[in-house]
Amino acid sequence: MLLWGEPGIGKTAALHQLARTLGLPLTTVIASVHEPTDFSGLPVIGADPATEGVPMAPPDWAVRLVREGRGLLFLDELSTAPPAVQAALLRLVLERRVGTLVLPAGVRIVAAANPRASAADGWDLSAPLANRFVHLQWTYDQDVVVRGLGGTWPRAQLPTLDPRSLRAAVAYARQAVTGLLTARPALIHQLPKSETRRGSAWPSPRTWDMAVRLIAFGTAAGTSRDVLSALVRGVVGDGPGLELLAWLDRMDLPDPEELLADPAGAALPERGDQRQAVLDAVVAAVRNRPDRSRWDAAWRLLVRALETGAPDIVVVPAATLAALRRDDWPLPAEIERLSGAVAVSRRADLLVAGR
Repeated sequence: MLLWGEPGIGKTAALHQLARTLGLPLTTVIASVHEPTDFSGLPVIGADPATEGVPMAPPDWAVRLVREGRGLLFLDELSTAPPAVQAALLRLVLERRVGTLVLPAGVRIVAAANPRASAADGWDLSAPLANRFVHLQWTYDQDVVVRGLGGTWPRAQLPTLDPRSLRAAVAYARQAVTGLLTARPALIHQLPKSETRRGSAWPSPRTWDMAVRLIAFGTAAGTSRDVLSALVRGVVGDGPGLELLAWLDRMDLPDPEELLADPAGAALPERGDQRQAVLDAVVAAVRNRPDRSRWDAAWRLLVRALETGAPDIVVVPAATLAALRRDDWPLPAEIERLSGAVAVSRRADLLVAGR
């Protein structure tokens, strides 16, 4: 995780409090005051370097973490690290290697950074390093700060993972990501053109894999929609992340083929955006496999949507469905019931346009 935020708003203090709450040893490393060899290992000449080679000795903080077997490694002020140090951090962040040591699974890596404009001699993060993190925007809440300064800071409440639901959650996450990337292959890898945007979240096969894990564990832990949104957008960026969230919504929607098979008994979503997505999917299903019985069933679904929800939602699907009519298909009786809603919507559009 990489926490982005202005100086002085509590990023470091929150990590210290989290470590105390979890009972984990906290190791803070300020990357900008270290040399690249501090992360790749310091060369130590042995008795016979010609035959034994020169081992790369890890720093003391890495040895302590391995000895403890667990802990929080906090890379603070990451945006003040020069490019050479950022390059040395690549193996640490992704492969968890420091010299010849491999950090145990019980060690979590968290970083914090200030935006370049407010960092002390700040740098943009390199694209390879940025693509290894979940980027989260750290803000403060006025009430929390006031209560804390009064002596009552909140304590961290972590979600509990339900291991029984993890297998289904993993399948759900894989289905969501692979479904989106099958429909939108251009999203698989999009390296931003500007250096600044390369230093934040952007989509790549690596970050899509991270998104699968975040969705799976978030679903199994019952995290809120806001938290899941922040995590997904934190790995693949806002645009692809919002597309993935929309895809997740569509996965929870009824199958258009089932709706076409039984229009009278169809249960349409209550939320307007979800209902719109369902109707669009139904019309798309008819377009992909046009048939008079399916076309008539789609009209009955639109009438049901008109009777149970806002009329403006059916306007665009009705116009699209009407364009799919073939010359030998008679007009269904349902069109008369929908014509009033379409006419009202068009008049409203004209009024908005000032005509």
